Amino acid sequence: MRIVVVNNFFPPRVGGSAHMSASLAAEYAAAGHEVLAITAAYGDAPAEEERDGYRVVRLPAVKMPQLGLSIDFDMTFASMRPGNWRRLWKLLNEFKPDAVHLHGQFFDLSWMVGIYARRRELPVLLTIHTLLTSENKMYGRVFRVLDAMLVNPVLKYLRPRFVILDKLGVDYCVERYGTSDDNSEYFPIAVDTGHFAKPVTKDVRAELEIGDAPLIVSLGHVIPLRNRLPLIEALPAILERHPGLRVVIVGRVYHDAFQQRAKELGVADALIVTGAVPKADVPAYFAAADIVTHDLNGGCGTASLEAMLSGTATIASVAEDNYPGIELHNGENILLVRPNDSEAVKSTVLSLLDDPKERARIAEREASMVRDNFGLDVVAEEHLRVLTKLVADN
Repeated sequence: MRIVVVNNFFPPRVGGSAHMSASLAAEYAAAGHEVLAITAAYGDAPAEEERDGYRVVRLPAVKMPQLGLSIDFDMTFASMRPGNWRRLWKLLNEFKPDAVHLHGQFFDLSWMVGIYARRRELPVLLTIHTLLTSENKMYGRVFRVLDAMLVNPVLKYLRPRFVILDKLGVDYCVERYGTSDDNSEYFPIAVDTGHFAKPVTKDVRAELEIGDAPLIVSLGHVIPLRNRLPLIEALPAILERHPGLRVVIVGRVYHDAFQQRAKELGVADALIVTGAVPKADVPAYFAAADIVTHDLNGGCGTASLEAMLSGTATIASVAEDNYPGIELHNGENILLVRPNDSEAVKSTVLSLLDDPKERARIAEREASMVRDNFGLDVVAEEHLRVLTKLVADN
């Protein structure tokens, strides 16, 4: 097959959907398929390159202005650059795709390539990575309107087959986009197990001068949906028992409410905020940690699953039935707290710090659970099965 993989977010940009789309593209190529990845220009990344057996084309893009709002995010739009529609059509006509795999339901490149595919009656797979929700009522209303007035009509025109990653996504897509079993696949997030099998070459504790102090690592961009506030609210009680503990926040900070709250609670000195780090360094941060906790507002994304795979005790906040077909058992193969529950975060962190043997036991079971169910090879095989069927039925 000739498969087009599309995502506005793509390496060297860091982030869960960027890594997942690139990893799946590499798996498709390794399986013998011809793959073209289309993305938006980013930093100094080349306009074209060959990587991992497939071609990447980055189209010129316009960066979204930073307005000083808590929903600001580093997004770029290719559709706003003159000539991109023509460039894209020419690129796709030359490649002659058999199928298209879009990542992100509200990215303009997904819409642009989706329209091309619709007009040429090509099968389209669309992975839903991010849900347009917010705890802020005003933003929540805005997102609902955007979904109803803009995203949903586009999706109805494109008529993709949806890939939904978890129960939160299933409930959201049923409500917002009217999805069902008839037009959806339920695959978990893909985690690159090979990336975490490599030796760690970076000593994070030495670099950050942490020494042997208890260490919590929280890795992922700080946005309203992952605001770190439950962890900050739990810190005073945790520090009372473990005064030397440090919390390393890894990722770009787009929403700084956690820093303001840390100052108010007098725990800001326990925080180390690194900003974004290269993908190659991620395993070193997990290896240095005693505990990882990233998804505390409801979720269990790529960073949390990678932390589990690395063999570090990891706390998340989803229901045990979050992944269709995958059995999660709190305290056995995963550590779960209720969303936005700082008391539960405090209790779980303290119990893990107080019992290193239990912490190691759960970490080992978490790693096995992720390896068996979320491994990139397993998930990529399921994607290819569906793509093959869609092409055969087309």
